[in-house]
Amino acid sequence: MADVRPVPGIRYAPGTDLAAVVTPPYDVISPEAQARYYARSPENIIRLELGRDEPGDDELANRYTRAAATFAAWRLQGVLQQDAPALYLYEQRFSLPASGGERRRLSLLARVRVEPWEAGVVLPHERTLSKPKSDRLKLTRATAATLSPIMALYDDPRGALAKALAKPLKRAPELSFSDESDEQHRLWVVRDAALIERVATFFRDRQLYIADGHHRYETALAYREELREARRELPPEDAANFTLMALAAIEDPGLVVLPTHRIVRGVPQERLAEFRRDLDGLFESAPLLTGGLDELDGLGAGAVTEALAEASAGGTRTAFALVAPDGVRILRQTDAGRAAMDRRTGEAGAASEAWRALDVAVLHELVLAQGLSVSEQSIRAGEHVTYTRDAQAALDAVRTGADGAQLAFLLNPTPPAAIRDVARAGDRMPQKSTYFYPKLITGLLINPLW
Repeated sequence: MADVRPVPGIRYAPGTDLAAVVTPPYDVISPEAQARYYARSPENIIRLELGRDEPGDDELANRYTRAAATFAAWRLQGVLQQDAPALYLYEQRFSLPASGGERRRLSLLARVRVEPWEAGVVLPHERTLSKPKSDRLKLTRATAATLSPIMALYDDPRGALAKALAKPLKRAPELSFSDESDEQHRLWVVRDAALIERVATFFRDRQLYIADGHHRYETALAYREELREARRELPPEDAANFTLMALAAIEDPGLVVLPTHRIVRGVPQERLAEFRRDLDGLFESAPLLTGGLDELDGLGAGAVTEALAEASAGGTRTAFALVAPDGVRILRQTDAGRAAMDRRTGEAGAASEAWRALDVAVLHELVLAQGLSVSEQSIRAGEHVTYTRDAQAALDAVRTGADGAQLAFLLNPTPPAAIRDVARAGDRMPQKSTYFYPKLITGLLINPLW
């Protein structure tokens, strides 16, 4: 079902100090980080991926036109050079701050034919926003290139593709470097015709599930449709029919999803006073810390997340931690809570069993919406709920009341298989349900759309 092909990749010239020119994806780069990357090297990919706005910018001179001019200049000067078509194996070696120990995640970088969602070839798990898609489309029009890969998952339960890709990994990588986070990046170029055909055959029977990059994928679809309309015909082999993806196996032990915790603000006090009573029977409530959050120094976020992981019974039980000024409690969904979830989602339009089993979906439906009267619409509008991946920061926010923090909810990670199951069912997860770690690097490989 998926059409996976070699990519005539554009890369930095041999001998480039890659650590000085790469960045994370555009959507996780803060203004401070943007300035840092600009200062790091005059050839840093930030000038293409997330250029600066300048005084006096207009329709003819702006960060998109500057990206196009810089991209062309770098190709003419040999800063960037184009490879013959190939597949690329991309390995990231990293450690998790909390658990330590090195992990390894392998991705296959390739061109993948873009298909509309309804074709069922590439499937989403989250909704998109218009502003980032408009930004990425303007950049794609200007550069005619995919500057950073979309991360997508695939099933390989028997390890068939993993075995096929093991051979090239036995030789030394074409490049290897460590970035500013001390994560190691290694790349192998694969031009073996038999292996390329084996990869293509493997994916013809597979669906792909977008893990990270929904906005970029919908941008690729929009760009293709623009060209098709402008030219009246777009041959099937035209490069605009494809986008750059980093394909990772769901079974890869190095595939890490981190949780994103919720901090609640601005809920009326009378609602706060009543919501725990409303949750009685829907959740078992086990106190982890009582007597107030001043005792947190003796507990710490690590103890809370460990208790939360244990409460999930290996991922088979929905559980999250409620952090309030009077302490921390572990909430576990009961049978009555599951029945309430079924009723609530049934009334709203039958969500799949996979969606109803998501910890984050239960939190949003039964606790935030039903218990605290915080609707999904208000959350998407940026009201009442903010997010952090730092559990300690969520605890501290409630303890100090920073920026009006009233409550926090700490979550377990969403399993990769759950992402696949929700995507297959045609559902979309609540906002910020997943955070794949580490992010794919930008600047390793560019996909030309000409």
